[in-house]
Amino acid sequence: MLRRILKSTTSLSLSSNIFLTSKNISPSSFLTTTLHNHTLKNFSSSSSSLEDQPSNESSQQQPSSTLSIDRSGLYNPPEHSHEPCSDSELVKQLKGIIKFRGGPISVAEYMEEVLTNPKAGFYMNRDVFGSGGDFITSPEVSQMFGELIGVWTMCLWEQMGQPDKVNLIELGPGRGTLMADLLRGASKFDKFTKSLHVHMVECSPTLQKLQYLTPKCAGEDVGESSGDKRTISMFVGAPVSWHATLEQVPSGLPTIIIAHEFFDALPIHQFQKASRGWSEKMVDVAEDSSFQFVLSPQPTPATLSLIKRCQWAAKEELAKLEQIEVCPKGMELTSNIAKRIGSDGGGALIIDYGLNGIVSDSLQAIRKHKFVDILDDPGSADLSAYVDFASIRHSAEEASDNVSIHGPIIQSQFLGSLGINFRVEALVQNCNDEQADLLRSGYWRLVGDGEAPFWEGPDDQTPIGMGTRYLAMAIVNKKQGVPVPFDNKIRHL
Repeated sequence: MLRRILKSTTSLSLSSNIFLTSKNISPSSFLTTTLHNHTLKNFSSSSSSLEDQPSNESSQQQPSSTLSIDRSGLYNPPEHSHEPCSDSELVKQLKGIIKFRGGPISVAEYMEEVLTNPKAGFYMNRDVFGSGGDFITSPEVSQMFGELIGVWTMCLWEQMGQPDKVNLIELGPGRGTLMADLLRGASKFDKFTKSLHVHMVECSPTLQKLQYLTPKCAGEDVGESSGDKRTISMFVGAPVSWHATLEQVPSGLPTIIIAHEFFDALPIHQFQKASRGWSEKMVDVAEDSSFQFVLSPQPTPATLSLIKRCQWAAKEELAKLEQIEVCPKGMELTSNIAKRIGSDGGGALIIDYGLNGIVSDSLQAIRKHKFVDILDDPGSADLSAYVDFASIRHSAEEASDNVSIHGPIIQSQFLGSLGINFRVEALVQNCNDEQADLLRSGYWRLVGDGEAPFWEGPDDQTPIGMGTRYLAMAIVNKKQGVPVPFDNKIRHL
């Protein structure tokens, strides 16, 4: 049945890329009994120097601190420039903060300024996604990703009892590609789409403009007498609103939240084991006016978050670590999500790269698809860190007794169980050779593991699979039961 459902429409959007049938991914048939027939029938498409501290080489030998980091698109794209004046302005801003404080700032403060400074932050004034940007995310790889997130969303909506009104929220929508593919794929399911009010949580004015265009948004008159207008997506006629934070999204309605590669950009605090115990890593200005890492000589406010995180860990896990990363904003966001879902109903899907346990040392900077030094030319590179999924679980459980947490499972299992193999077979039917090659490459990036074995192009452009590096976790209201595909007896990490 699922094969017939996903083959029923062969719409291939311009953003598509393709498919390779993998022996390691066998989509389950559980959807045939979980979904109503009509749901998918037509689914379319301080200041001591770090050098003075004990060596942390031992931590690099541990699984939790030796990370194979991947952003799924690290190749050499056409050159593009970053504005030197903006970077220079941000450097001055950072040095001004350090001078005003009379000492170093935390890695989290540095990260937040670099990414979201209103005038010169990395995300604030330019499009950083895609081959012409700095990194590629799953929705940009293939339309299939957004379509299958749409399948998951409709499944949850059915488990919620098909409510007449639903807040569909995406955190950090990027260009809006995921939401566009989701809405386009669900456009034939009138009862579902008529229930939606789409909310895009985005702080970047530049990305908000892109998000307006991608789902084909337009103004619609609310009433002839008032002259008021609202923004709707032309794909499904659903209203679309933008907000700077989740808290600004009105509560009181059943809610579905999508957070894809959002938690990894939240600012993290780094701690290193020193002779005096755990010390927070800070950013200071060196004698030559460059930025350098130092350790705080005394406890910092973020130490409270470190203590909380350590209370969730086993002594054996802590004993082998020389460094620890904690994300207080991630804990707070998870708490807010859990409280909202616990009171209003619904669920949240979180997909990101990370670990189901304490993260040791994962902070990275990517510029033009290449790893660069974290302190080099701040504002010109993306900063991100591995997501601590265990911390998300504990934060949600503490925030509300009315939610249940499922996963994490690896992305290849998640997409495989939702039918990505069947979907790609349907798309391939109407493809030319070039489109088929793109779909094949895109499929591998989404569900493969390591370098693609079929690649015949340039070595520096070999597709790197993120099927086992990205994890999926769901937080849902307990009244709705276990969401798909977490009810499929898949081994959770």
